[in-house]
Amino acid sequence: MKRMFLALGAIAMLSLTSCKENAANKVNTANVAEAAERDEAAKLVPVMTFEKQEHDFGTIDQGTPQETIFAFTNTGNGPLIITDAKSSCGCTVPEYPKNKAIAPGEKGELLVKFNGSGQNQVTKTITITANTEKGSELLRIKAFVNPKNGGPQAAGPTVAQ
Repeated sequence: MKRMFLALGAIAMLSLTSCKENAANKVNTANVAEAAERDEAAKLVPVMTFEKQEHDFGTIDQGTPQETIFAFTNTGNGPLIITDAKSSCGCTVPEYPKNKAIAPGEKGELLVKFNGSGQNQVTKTITITANTEKGSELLRIKAFVNPKNGGPQAAGPTVAQ
């Protein structure tokens, strides 16, 4: 029984030492260089820095279209790519630079159009999906929307004389 354990132990040690010697020979230096380049590229992260993250249109009349520009700079060290921009409502439409990489230090603009719908205090959010560290950025627009004057309810009762 002891001989069997000794024999198994000897075989295990032989196989472990033989694998250890071949491991260094199996490393492909081209793969190591490629992995190092990939790791360096992964450290290059774009950062969207906005001049403002919220815009207040103030008091507007219902149905009066509004628009504003959110200017930003890529303050990171990698190219910035915006893949999508969506608003919280169909009444707000964001327009962004599509299929364009914004280099570090370069500026860009995001145009936001609001159709003036709603009543009283209105706040809408715009979500930008980009290759930043967070993956998305949030912007807001707001306005106080005065209801339209006129219509059957606003005219009031008519008194016959």
